[in-house]
Amino acid sequence: MIDPPATKEPQYSELFEAKQKHGITRLGLMVNQVWNEDPKRTLFTLARYKFVARMLGGRKHVLEVGCADAFGTRIVQQAVGKVTAVDFDPIFIADVKERMNSHWPLDAFVHDMRAGPVPGAFDAAYALDVLEHIPERDEHQFIGNVVRSLTADGVAIFGMPSLASQPYASSQSKAGHVNCKQGEGLKQTLEQHFHSVFVFSMNDEMVHTGFYPMAHYLLGLACHRRGP
Repeated sequence: MIDPPATKEPQYSELFEAKQKHGITRLGLMVNQVWNEDPKRTLFTLARYKFVARMLGGRKHVLEVGCADAFGTRIVQQAVGKVTAVDFDPIFIADVKERMNSHWPLDAFVHDMRAGPVPGAFDAAYALDVLEHIPERDEHQFIGNVVRSLTADGVAIFGMPSLASQPYASSQSKAGHVNCKQGEGLKQTLEQHFHSVFVFSMNDEMVHTGFYPMAHYLLGLACHRRGP
């Protein structure tokens, strides 16, 4: 093994040790576009994953629904025992597997949550930037199958752009956003599946409890599932 270059400050030798261990990390298929065309949005996305990691910290087995390229998933992996990630698009799952790091193992496979629950015992689940892509006629089937993927004491987080944000959304985003909601609408939807729902507002990377109509993003933390 070739000795790493000697940096002027010796503590930075760890940079080359990490390079030898992990290589240079490739951006995922989705985050690559964002990083190259609107870099600040990467910060907003990763902040959502940090919120999930904080809320679900200590959970044993967490399900990510609609993982896309799963670039931010590692933030949640850092806080929980295990993450299983699913997406209905095979292109994204192929990208996740192609970039897989053996030091951050991740189960990832194709699954459409509208077709049924994911087999397993998940004590938490989350779906970021997914529910707004589900037509309203299918949303309860989608959420219900997330619930059926959970253990009896499982919790879930659903994050989505607010309806108020849509005048400022890109044309690419608007093309897929068929079911954006305001805060109260998200709360009422989730309350049909959970006894306790707490909705947070988000603007850029800041999560807060402010006025829903001024929020550009919403995060619904849902607990105490209804039904069997």
